Amino acid sequence: MTYNEQLQKVWHAYEQEHGQVPATARDAVQWGVERRMIETQPVDPLAKLAEDMSRALREEYATDRQGRRYRVNHAVRVNRGGVQYTFWAIMADAPREHMQKAFIQRREQIVGDCVQLATDVEAYNEMKEGREPIPMLFDFRDDVEERRYWDDRRAA
Repeated sequence: MTYNEQLQKVWHAYEQEHGQVPATARDAVQWGVERRMIETQPVDPLAKLAEDMSRALREEYATDRQGRRYRVNHAVRVNRGGVQYTFWAIMADAPREHMQKAFIQRREQIVGDCVQLATDVEAYNEMKEGREPIPMLFDFRDDVEERRYWDDRRAA
């Protein structure tokens, strides 16, 4: 059984014991550890710091001359020898090729999320046949413009 499958097994056992109600992953993990279904893993301090740095880099923003708030740092994922690496660069200094790959990868993540969301909504609506289906639209043009409008008004 893979590590992810172990965690999924704990989640389903936790939910079965507590009823099908929303719960936090932390509650389920703690419950699983207490029942010796899973063990806590040793922490690599450098891996933890690198994860923290990646989160901090993702969250760094600046404002350009036009008043647009933009992400300062951008990541590109690369596989080398079966190992995935994430290379970060500061947008103002990054080579064009890095930024192009970063933008393409982020767009592919968004498309992948939309495909999965569409599938999840369709499956849920079929499971709840006879009820009003939950609609889901994927044309985001109006959403983007509305968000920009309200972000601009908050910044003013």
